[in-house]
Amino acid sequence: MSLQFFIEAIGTIAFASSGAMVAIRKRLDLFGVLVLGVTTAVGGGIIRDVILQITPPGSFQTPVYIGMAAATVGIIFLIAYFHPDFLDMRFLEGYERLMNVLDAIGLGAFTVLGAQKALTAGYEDYRFMAIFLGVITGVGGGLLRDMMAGITPYILKKHIYACASIIGAIFYVYARPLIHESWALVVGAALVIAVRMLATRFRWNLPIARMPKQ
Repeated sequence: MSLQFFIEAIGTIAFASSGAMVAIRKRLDLFGVLVLGVTTAVGGGIIRDVILQITPPGSFQTPVYIGMAAATVGIIFLIAYFHPDFLDMRFLEGYERLMNVLDAIGLGAFTVLGAQKALTAGYEDYRFMAIFLGVITGVGGGLLRDMMAGITPYILKKHIYACASIIGAIFYVYARPLIHESWALVVGAALVIAVRMLATRFRWNLPIARMPKQ
């Protein structure tokens, strides 16, 4: 349980930071930044729990994660408010790197936790379902964030984003019966993060259909 809480805390803080940064860049007010940050942090888990018919969703049963996300968003907002040069064009490259790292950490953490929740909810024989829900948990918050911010979702265009989540979820689901649960969680999450960072570093992309020239 302590390992699970640690991983969830890392994912929550990472995704809340990611959502807050996007909202600030979109010049939303404090409430908008708070909503976008918290939605990014817990949105994927809520979608997963609705599919699993867990009512109320875990985020409302254990609101500590919502509180953790809100606190993270508040700190980032204060930094940006009192130090506007935080998002100056000079720091744009550093901002993009930070966003990639935060997204990768959140994606890895929530992917394996989402798959774990599906397996421990009584669906151990439904491996595809566990993988699917792991991916939904990982990408769902970011998908809601991007849709609310009015930008093309990362999962539809960003260097091997959802595919990294799929790889980590598959590893966790099939490794879980073979190795210790903690190792399956940690290695699965690390695999997602590694694939995401490598894809960003080497600009790995899935093929895109080319439109004919007009």
